Amino acid sequence: MKTNTRFSDKKLSIINFSIVAYFILMWLLYVYQIHFFIIGFLVELLTIPFLIAEVVFLVVGSIHLIKKPIRIVTLVSMLSLGVCAFITFRSLI
Repeated sequence: MKTNTRFSDKKLSIINFSIVAYFILMWLLYVYQIHFFIIGFLVELLTIPFLIAEVVFLVVGSIHLIKKPIRIVTLVSMLSLGVCAFITFRSLI
């Protein structure tokens, strides 16, 4: 039986690195105290969807890594997303 996956290694890696980049950008904005209305608006608008996407793509990526042969880029993107999720959710506690 052939399984049809929606995410290739390339797509999954791009999505994972995008989520990590968003949270790094948020952290940099906080560290350098950059406050503009439009940036604050976008941060408020996108943070909760990206938090949900973090969890969803950790699960999807884990299933993908179990079912498919492991590629180094996908593994690195999953590890970076896992570290990012740990730091993000740890900061909420």
